[in-house]
Amino acid sequence: MLRWTVIFIILAIIAGIFGFGGIAAGTASIAKVLFFIFIVLFVISLVIGRRKV
Repeated sequence: MLRWTVIFIILAIIAGIFGFGGIAAGTASIAKVLFFIFIVLFVISLVIGRRKV
């Protein structure tokens, strides 16, 4: 999931350089959403992974 975030950030930067404002904003917002989902899943895995069975 972090890989997809990086891909969308790169696409947003490239689209911003070439002047495609709408596309850059769209890919940047997708990257933000994916990044926050990644952070939430990472924190959940840290909490669950520390429990001893």
